[in-house]
Amino acid sequence: MREKSDIFKQRTADTLLKLEGKIALITGGASGIGAATARLFSQHGARVIIADIQDDLGQSTASSIPNATYTHCDVTNEEDICQAIDLATTLGDGKLDIMFNNAGIVDPPKPSILEYSLSDFDRVLGVNLVGAFLGTKHAARVMIPAQSGCILYTASVSSVIGGAATHAYACTKHALAGLTKNAAVELGEFGIRVNCISPYCLATPLAKKFVGLEQDKELEEVMGAHANLKGVVLKSEDVARAALYLASEDGRYVSGHNLVVDGGFTIVNTSFQRGN
Repeated sequence: MREKSDIFKQRTADTLLKLEGKIALITGGASGIGAATARLFSQHGARVIIADIQDDLGQSTASSIPNATYTHCDVTNEEDICQAIDLATTLGDGKLDIMFNNAGIVDPPKPSILEYSLSDFDRVLGVNLVGAFLGTKHAARVMIPAQSGCILYTASVSSVIGGAATHAYACTKHALAGLTKNAAVELGEFGIRVNCISPYCLATPLAKKFVGLEQDKELEEVMGAHANLKGVVLKSEDVARAALYLASEDGRYVSGHNLVVDGGFTIVNTSFQRGN
């Protein structure tokens, strides 16, 4: 039987600030998963830099979060990425502990690949994949000398299955899983961990736009009908908690991993009926 003192120590450890003194840069941090992660990271003691192109919303989000700063950043623009990371290192006395490449877009669904324009395909690749590559490149620039750091990506269940989204979106998310592995192999030598998170669909501005619904509850009902795990609805905060695990000491030996947060959605073929 555990002593009361041991139980107290465990409870105390569970309430400790997991990112105290850390500097975190989150792209696409003005809303959705990015904003939820910024709030949670701040609650755990991190100094957070929110990077986004939604200036008014980004400023508003940052002002509502203690120890958060907003900066304009188009992730497809290498100069913008450099400036955002330089700002983070300035605020962090020369260090960047966490780079969360979260910014992403999706193009409108097309009934056929024959109707797919190259411009639409390139636009999604530019934000979702090239942006993540640039964020990784310049985060590594400051993390390698420090011999430590954590790089994260927001992928999707579309990183492990097909048919759930557009061709461009699925390609970028599969590619992020590959970038995670490749970057983890190279940067592990310098004590830098690289991981990605692949959530099921949840009520974010991006998802609502893709599905064509305006209310969170509407989207949650639609996605809940297709979900494998019943009785719980995936929220942005759930993905933020996954990011906290990977960014903190709790995940200190996890690297090159694609953490699928989908309630088991990708492990079952729904075309088969369950037994009676």
